Amino acid sequence: MPADLLSALFSNLWAIFLIVLFFGGSIFVHELGHFLAARRRGVHVTRFSIGFGPRMFGWEGKDGVEYRVSWFPLGGYVLLPQLADLSAVEGESDVDVESLPPVSYGTRMLVFVAGATFNLIFAFALAAIIWLVGQPTTADQATTQIGYVAEQIQLPDESLVTSPARQAGLEVGDTILAIDGSAVKDWPGLLQTLVTSAGRTEEGRRYNVFTVRRGDQTLDITVFPRLAGDENVRRVGIIAAYELIVHAVAPDSPAAGLGLQEGDRILALDDTPILNVQTYADYLTERADAEVVLHLQREGRDVNLTVPPRADLEQPADLGLQFTTDSKLIYPSPVEQFTDHVGMTFRTLGSLINPQSDIGLSKLSGPVGIIRVFHLAAQADIRIVLWFTILVNINLAIFNLLPIPVLDGGQMLFATIGKLRGRPLPPNFIMSTQSVFMMLLLTMILYVSFFDVRRIVRDVRSEAPRQEEAATTGDNGEVIEEPATDAVAPVQP
Repeated sequence: MPADLLSALFSNLWAIFLIVLFFGGSIFVHELGHFLAARRRGVHVTRFSIGFGPRMFGWEGKDGVEYRVSWFPLGGYVLLPQLADLSAVEGESDVDVESLPPVSYGTRMLVFVAGATFNLIFAFALAAIIWLVGQPTTADQATTQIGYVAEQIQLPDESLVTSPARQAGLEVGDTILAIDGSAVKDWPGLLQTLVTSAGRTEEGRRYNVFTVRRGDQTLDITVFPRLAGDENVRRVGIIAAYELIVHAVAPDSPAAGLGLQEGDRILALDDTPILNVQTYADYLTERADAEVVLHLQREGRDVNLTVPPRADLEQPADLGLQFTTDSKLIYPSPVEQFTDHVGMTFRTLGSLINPQSDIGLSKLSGPVGIIRVFHLAAQADIRIVLWFTILVNINLAIFNLLPIPVLDGGQMLFATIGKLRGRPLPPNFIMSTQSVFMMLLLTMILYVSFFDVRRIVRDVRSEAPRQEEAATTGDNGEVIEEPATDAVAPVQP
């Protein structure tokens, strides 16, 4: 078996193991919270299931509880016939509920909230681990400084328009402090804040107020974003700043002839600071018929090299270099991590219900998308898996506490209404309502999963040409585009 095939096989097996451990573990932790709270409060437990639908395998414990794994891994449940009749979702129970003692309002609330509580405890434990071992990040992810302002952006109809950032007067080197008054501290957070924003003028035109630091000035700049990109979300045409570091020099290339070396840090071309590979490529292309002075830093020393005219090259910016940038570990506290993830979750939920927002269900990720992110994270760094698991657990906790029937929050709502009216809601009403909402929830999961699959197919198709081009040209590194930030729709556990 070829070494690369064997490596790919083990990489995928490792990814699958981490998906089962952390994604399946998140669902298990949620249900464990319900289970332990119910047992503690003396509530009868019939079944503990990971997944819905027919039983795949399982066993009956000495405590009389059926423990099983079911075929549809869209969540899980603990069957508690005293608390709620969810037979349409969880299957019939052979327990005579009438023979069991009634359950108090306090017990109901405690059992229903326990699942989300355990998710938050699990997330906090993982956040503490991240705090100790560090979270990997790169220079372009850790900044909010603009490294490139595009001249144009492409709209969904493939037409080109002047970029909103260029129109508004945003400049390379500006540091973005806030968007619409919400502070941003890294590039993913900046993009997520932009994408989930909902500002509009009286005429319905999208707008955002960017608070930026330019030199010793703090400016509020109004930007009118456009819907663009593969996901058709708010874009303004900016890319993060980062330092270009030479990763490799192709033999017999113009760069090798100039004496460029691995580890060289590109500072400027002539008098133009270089904070992004796109600026580097544009500058060399625009001045293909002229000499360019390359300012770089090598082992702490400033070095200047003269790049001769390149008009005879098919790609004037291709000197035979591959670039990377700085990477480091950051150590955010558990509280800081919680604050970031909770803020991201509520921004996403807020944008879903805001009629002025551009975020709809098609922009969310369901089980397929979540598993895909876990797979990509597992192939990169297990610490990224931990980071994403924290986000998923906080999503699960908040989502399940929403007052929607079939969710824990819906059960708490029914119990509270029954408490206020002095008698429980009619069982037939509860069953009918939950059946309707369960169908709506499953329909939503199928709907967002369709778009998840479409994204995967699109990305696979676009990745193949990029890999082929990189293999044949030995180009100066991948041009980093402003990525879309997808929200994560949690799965009902």
